[in-house]
Amino acid sequence: MNVILMIITILAVLLLVYVLVYYLHGIIKLLTSIGGDGQSYLAKLRLGLRAIETETGHLPVQVTKLNGALTEVAEGLKVVDGQLEESINAAVKQNV
Repeated sequence: MNVILMIITILAVLLLVYVLVYYLHGIIKLLTSIGGDGQSYLAKLRLGLRAIETETGHLPVQVTKLNGALTEVAEGLKVVDGQLEESINAAVKQNV
């Protein structure tokens, strides 16, 4: 009786190991198709993101320059706004 139980236990363990190896192989195959080689979706996504990073790498410097220029424009527009306000006030005083 003990020999039969031992054989059944060994067969159950072997079956468990086989099932684990089978499903791990399937998981590895799926993960390889996602990101394991140069033709995978993950590799293509990485290349696309790298291209975007390269193409937009100069933007931080240009945005800083643009912010400085827009600050100067804003100051100039404040002066124009003040002059227009004075012109309107002068026109109102003349009852035109």
